[in-house]
Amino acid sequence: MKVAAIQMVSGMDASRNLQAALDFIAMGANQGCELLALPEYFCLLGARDTDKLAIAEDAGQGILQDALRHAAREHGVWIVAGTLPLKTNQADRVFNACLAFDPKGNQVARYDKMHLFAFDNGTERYDEARVLQAGHEPVAFELASRDGHTWRVGLSVCYDIRFPELYRALQADLILIPSAFTHTTGQAHWETLIRARAIENQAYVIAPAQGGKHENGRQTWGHSMVVDSWGSVLASRDEGAGLVVAELDVAAMQQRRTQLPALKHRLL
Repeated sequence: MKVAAIQMVSGMDASRNLQAALDFIAMGANQGCELLALPEYFCLLGARDTDKLAIAEDAGQGILQDALRHAAREHGVWIVAGTLPLKTNQADRVFNACLAFDPKGNQVARYDKMHLFAFDNGTERYDEARVLQAGHEPVAFELASRDGHTWRVGLSVCYDIRFPELYRALQADLILIPSAFTHTTGQAHWETLIRARAIENQAYVIAPAQGGKHENGRQTWGHSMVVDSWGSVLASRDEGAGLVVAELDVAAMQQRRTQLPALKHRLL
């Protein structure tokens, strides 16, 4: 299955970000990709954390969701839509939701980010819990590829990557980790964590990221990548917007799981 991780440098104009995302989806579809994955916060990296409240949508309807649904149907592809803000029952909180759409435009999965990022090194300060409401349930869905194989796809978002127990619960063949890693933490840990999640779960990982200097002054690490079930990086991109395209070979993954049956040897 041919896939693409979409790397973006999203700004403070949601409509412009959405159009960029749709352009990349079309580009990937034209290259024969069956699955296209957007990064976390693909639709907005605002001047303030609270800016996302203004574009929050009701579950199942809204400009962002309608556009993604239409794009999946128009191009006949699977889309994992990074994250977008969905309303909660509190006016000052949103869910950071990762949505998956099938080639007919149906939403087949929704995952609300469970682990909320906080970081303070004296210079950089982040606390997602000020605006986000955490999700509570791991989410995976079935993806039928054109070759007839059905993949179990596990959803996660950015900071989730530091919690390996989540991925054990997913029991996935393919893991998605849309992210907006800071430059500081990304430089130190990004690739190591992605490859570790792939190796320990003997699964493919697609990690689409924000990558570059944003309008709001934030700098994200980028380095979007696709990693195979042996931990090898199949394709990556350092910084700047673009596609990271790779082929996933289910037979190779199954062979590795047979040769080294670590998943069957788990005691916990």
